[in-house]
Amino acid sequence: VGTMSFLKRARDLLRIRNQLVRECLAELLSTFILIIITLSSSAQKVTSFETKGDLFTTYLAGALAVMVGIYIGGGISGAHMNPAFSLAMCLIEQFPWWKLPIFAVVQTLGSFISAGAVYMLYYGMELQHWARKPHSDAGVARLMDMLCLCPPDAIWYYSNGTLTVSGPRETASIFATYPADYVSIANGFLDQVIGTGVVIMGVMGIMDTRNKGVPKGMEPPIVALLILSVGCSMAANCGCPLNPARDFGPRLFTYVAGWGPEVFRWVEGRG
Repeated sequence: VGTMSFLKRARDLLRIRNQLVRECLAELLSTFILIIITLSSSAQKVTSFETKGDLFTTYLAGALAVMVGIYIGGGISGAHMNPAFSLAMCLIEQFPWWKLPIFAVVQTLGSFISAGAVYMLYYGMELQHWARKPHSDAGVARLMDMLCLCPPDAIWYYSNGTLTVSGPRETASIFATYPADYVSIANGFLDQVIGTGVVIMGVMGIMDTRNKGVPKGMEPPIVALLILSVGCSMAANCGCPLNPARDFGPRLFTYVAGWGPEVFRWVEGRG
C-alpha cells in the first residue's frame, strides 16, 4: 500500500498539465522514434556493405517507424512528425497556425537528437579509442573519443576514418538524403512536392470519416503501407525524404559532427 501511495504521489507530481507542453513532448518523442529507426536502418545497410540490409529493408523500417510514431503520439499531438503535414493541417483549418512554427521546431529538434543517437550507436571507436587516435576535428567526435560512448566498427570502419559527403565510402547519406547525380534543383524540388503531396493526400483520405473508412486503431498500419508504397516507387531521384524535419535535423547534425559545410552544398554532377 505504501509503495502504491508513493507511486501515485510521484505520478501526480510529474504529471504535465499544460496541453501545449504535452503535445510538444508527444511530438518530440514520436519524431525521435520515427527518425532513429529510419536512420538506423540506413546505417545498418550502408555500414554492413548491404549484407544486413538493402533498400527495401530501409523503406520497410521507415514505414514501420511511422506506424510506431503514430501509436506513440497520435492521441496527444496527432503525431504529425512532419512540418509539411502540419502545414497541410493548417491549410484545411484542422490545426491552428500559431502552433505550426512550434511543431516544426520540435520536430526538427527530435530529428536532430535522433541523428545524435544513431551517431553514437554506429560511429564506432574501439580500436581508435585505445590507440588514442582522434576520429575527427569536430567537437562532437572529440567528445565521443573522450567518453568512449560508441561501439566498435560501423561508420568509422566503413569509411576508413574519413567522414565524407561524396565518393564510394561516403556516409553522410546515412543521415540525410542526397539527390542522384542527374537530378537538377528544379527536378528535385518537383520530386519532393509530388511525393509529399501523395503522402498527405493519402493520409487525409485515410483520416476522412466520410470516406470508405478504416477500422478504428488500424490507421497507423495503413499509413505505414502508404509510406512504404511511396518509398518503393518515388525514391530514385532524391531518396524520398518527404519530410523537412527528417532531412534538415540530421543534416544539421552531420554539419556539426564532422562532415562539414559540404552537407549543405549542391555540387553539379553530385547533387
